[in-house]
Amino acid sequence: MHRRAFLHVVLGAVPVALAGCSALADEPASQGTSASKAFEVTKTEAEWRSMLTPAQFNILRKHDTERAGTSPLNEEHRQGTYHCAGCDLPVYSSTTKFESGTGWPSFTAPLQNAIGTSEDRSLFAARTEVHCRRCGGHLGHVFDDGPAPTGKRYCMNGAAMVFKTTTSQGEQR
Repeated sequence: MHRRAFLHVVLGAVPVALAGCSALADEPASQGTSASKAFEVTKTEAEWRSMLTPAQFNILRKHDTERAGTSPLNEEHRQGTYHCAGCDLPVYSSTTKFESGTGWPSFTAPLQNAIGTSEDRSLFAARTEVHCRRCGGHLGHVFDDGPAPTGKRYCMNGAAMVFKTTTSQGEQR
């Protein structure tokens, strides 16, 4: 079975198990985790909870993962930019979005100076976590099985982002 299809079936079918694994796991460790690095945008847990939906809070601040296929951003095909739901930093362009078949919005590359990465060992294997470089919010993970030109698949949680369309004059809405 293809790795992405396998992940889609397994991760989509066992969201409770994933939530349990992620809740019991150690915090991601390494280069620039939200637990070990000072970010430009910082708030108390109460402040984050008051400004984010429960799903956004669990994903951005607690490193949770939404169920595969549940994000409306999977079906977003307009021209625009995806912003961090925590601090509104533009993180991905619609021009780099592609259909990965995983059930999560996927991109070939982030915008310049938009993300940070760290090692994530929360599911009993090493993965590369992607977080917002400005607020440290957990966005998703990056894998080396994407299409050209980068060969990367930035597999993001839709609830961690907000989409803003671009008008014909280049303005964002």
